[in-house]
Amino acid sequence: MKNKRNAISKIDRLLEMPQEVYSDTPKITITGFNELIIENFKGILEYEDYYVRINTSLGIVNINGYELKLENMTNDDIKVNGKVESIEIERKFD
Repeated sequence: MKNKRNAISKIDRLLEMPQEVYSDTPKITITGFNELIIENFKGILEYEDYYVRINTSLGIVNINGYELKLENMTNDDIKVNGKVESIEIERKFD
């Protein structure tokens, strides 16, 4: 298993591919206080207009604010729009 990871790592460095492209590692992009995009999410745990909980492979992302809306959802990405006040990440421990 370790040799396989090393081989993948070497190939990725040569191709300069970001980790989120070839793995399930989440990537969070925050644009100001109004937009948040989470790539490689697993599912939506809770959704209210003031609170969103999103599951990822590394833990749960909690988004607090108001007028929150889920937009542009695909199998891998989700976009949260609204007035974001705070973001908290609950890390999973293996």
